[in-house]
Amino acid sequence: MSRVLKIGTRGSQLARWQTDWVRERLARHGVETEVVVIITQGDADVDRPLHELEGTGFFTKGIEDALLDGRVDIAVHSLKDLPTTLPPGLTLGAVPERADPCDVLVTRDSGVRSIAQLPPGARVGTSSLRRVAQVRYLRSDLEVVALRGNVPTRVRKVKQGSDLDAALLACAGLERLGLSEAIAVRLDPFDVMPAPGQGALGIEMRAGDSRAAAALRPLDHRETAAQVEAERRVLAALGGGCQAPVATFVENGQGEAGRGNRRLFGRVTAPDGSIQITASAVFDSEDPSATGVAVADLLRAQGALELLAR
Repeated sequence: MSRVLKIGTRGSQLARWQTDWVRERLARHGVETEVVVIITQGDADVDRPLHELEGTGFFTKGIEDALLDGRVDIAVHSLKDLPTTLPPGLTLGAVPERADPCDVLVTRDSGVRSIAQLPPGARVGTSSLRRVAQVRYLRSDLEVVALRGNVPTRVRKVKQGSDLDAALLACAGLERLGLSEAIAVRLDPFDVMPAPGQGALGIEMRAGDSRAAAALRPLDHRETAAQVEAERRVLAALGGGCQAPVATFVENGQGEAGRGNRRLFGRVTAPDGSIQITASAVFDSEDPSATGVAVADLLRAQGALELLAR
């Protein structure tokens, strides 16, 4: 492959780390790359919580436009930010092996090691309605406040500021940026369930681009791709966007009681934290989409659509 493959990415430190990670692996297979940094709506509008922004794809649309008009050949996304329905003409070329999908708690007081240990009225920052809803469900006495900015900035606002007692962030982002020491605790996914696709990267390309497809093929991780397909199908089947309070999780290992049957869990929480419903089905890696639809159907039967409409 003689022509340079152009990679579209956001300009944040985490986005650049993820892109460099992809570049390094492409280089191992003899693929030369060039990075094109693109400012997205989510990067430009940092004053409002994400769920208050209009539309979808706040961190992806600008990059997808560059893909469609040929300015870049592939795009590296945090998969949880990528809408479940891609624009016509675009497709996922690869989903590399995911990092830890769980959320973590970052605290100002090093002695606080859980959400339960936060004092009444403590101020907890997060940019995600999914996290807001679940924290309110666990602790209605906490004050949840909007927290935007890149990962190091959010950590700094907790550790060095005076307005926040804690914040919820994705484990993968902190670990990728070498900020693991800021983690007070890795949250149990059954306390605060992650977003669909969290911890995974999605590498987008133009449909039918055989050169990009061939370059990306070695980076695709079959198990991760199956897991995130099931998780994203839950979200899609419920008609929710990336900022909807929908959470998913595929358990690791051999499942309950060693039966070898892992399960896909899905959860919808009312934005005010008053109601939370959870459902699960045996995860079928050969038909992950059907597993996701099954979990969505169970959630819908419990009133998920009514909660999402609030």
